[in-house]
Amino acid sequence: MKRLHIDTDVPNYPSGKWSWDEEADCLKFVPHSEMGEAGERFVQTNGFKFLRTLDEKEETVFRQKYVRPGARYDLETIGLDDVRDLVLFMMPKEFLTMKFVRFVHQPAVHRLFHALIIYFNYFLQLVEFILIRRDETTVASRQMQTHQTSEVKRIWSMYLSQYRLLVARNYSIILKSEGDLKQFYHTKEIVHITANIEDRAFQNQFLAFTIQVVWITLHRRAYFVIEMEMNRLFFSEQFLLNVRQYPEFTPVERSFLYGRNSKIVNYRYQRSPLTQELMNIADEDLPILWIGERIYRGTDTRISELELEYMVPGVQLYMADISHGILGHPKSLYNTILSLDWPSVRYANFSMNYDPYYIVRQPNLHIPNLNTRTVRRMSKSLQQFFKLYSIYEQTSDEVILNWVNRAKVIKHYKAGKSLDGVAKRPTEHPKDTRNVNQIVDKFIDTMGKLRKEIVKDTEPADRVNAAPHYVIKGDERYFRK
Repeated sequence: MKRLHIDTDVPNYPSGKWSWDEEADCLKFVPHSEMGEAGERFVQTNGFKFLRTLDEKEETVFRQKYVRPGARYDLETIGLDDVRDLVLFMMPKEFLTMKFVRFVHQPAVHRLFHALIIYFNYFLQLVEFILIRRDETTVASRQMQTHQTSEVKRIWSMYLSQYRLLVARNYSIILKSEGDLKQFYHTKEIVHITANIEDRAFQNQFLAFTIQVVWITLHRRAYFVIEMEMNRLFFSEQFLLNVRQYPEFTPVERSFLYGRNSKIVNYRYQRSPLTQELMNIADEDLPILWIGERIYRGTDTRISELELEYMVPGVQLYMADISHGILGHPKSLYNTILSLDWPSVRYANFSMNYDPYYIVRQPNLHIPNLNTRTVRRMSKSLQQFFKLYSIYEQTSDEVILNWVNRAKVIKHYKAGKSLDGVAKRPTEHPKDTRNVNQIVDKFIDTMGKLRKEIVKDTEPADRVNAAPHYVIKGDERYFRK
């Protein structure tokens, strides 16, 4: 298999647009650096300006200083970390605080991003189905709706509520602010006074950041649908902005998309849809709360499907024939801003028979059996005592500080100063003061990231039904065996 060589020295993405030159009577490429503050340069997200594209100098800085470095087993594949780093580079400079950058690198926030991508991947499919169904019922030769179609819609709506429950579970972990997240809690320990203004600004920035992460991951499509639904999930419909591009749904369509737990009351007592999902959980959906924490041991195939979709790392989704946007796709098919490079796609020779990344094919809604809900209620549920241990490589303070100084680094490079690139390093001949043991330890640590190394865990087996268990290094999770 040919390995991908990633050159981080020179930009490879032509930032600009083609326009017709009346004088020369031909097409002319205009770089974004010559457009000034044109609308094509930025995208508004909840009132914040995010970069839509990068010019040549910005791309050079990003590829040399901020692209995911180091020896990793998934370096040639797009992961959630790549999308997060791109949004960090394209976000407004007022976001660049030590607190915010450190927060988005937390493992709990990473899992929330992952759950939101799974939810919106399914949500956009249902919105597309609604729009198609709306067109079919408004034409002269309209199609009749039967009892079977209504039952299939109820099952699809139930599936969407399950994805929403998974998002609510991960978001509630962040709200509790336990462990490493305690430093981000909005009240002080002794006086317990809430910093309302600071906390509100922090939440709005994080929500805008999350919208960008989900939008870029899902091929930059249906932006206003994602923005509207994201604000509805974390606030409620009473606090949605009146944006002309937001779609409008009928009461029947709303009940299909938002589920049976969605209720609108007086704004003084209104709860967010995520809170409403946690307050009304069906008995057969209770095992969803353990997904990612313990292995499911029941006979409900729907829970097993959810567990597989959530537990497979993003860089390995193509092995399970699962599509979550651009996650798991090779970097050779994408440019610096993670948009499809269509010449590379054409040369890859994908077809309906060979399309592991769902580029030629499109993710579709599978028609379920009509007795799905009855079968789920009759399924057996066993005790879940096999605990899962997540692996997440902590980000160093040096990397965090590098992100905080992003604006200074870009200004430094645009002033004509060097970034100490690869071309300059061979002429410096730095002294290596490390001893042999340090070099060997670094080599073993690097190889642990490139291959799966099985090591015995040292946790005492003092639980009921506990047994010696092992962990796999180099993956995104631990599991008991």
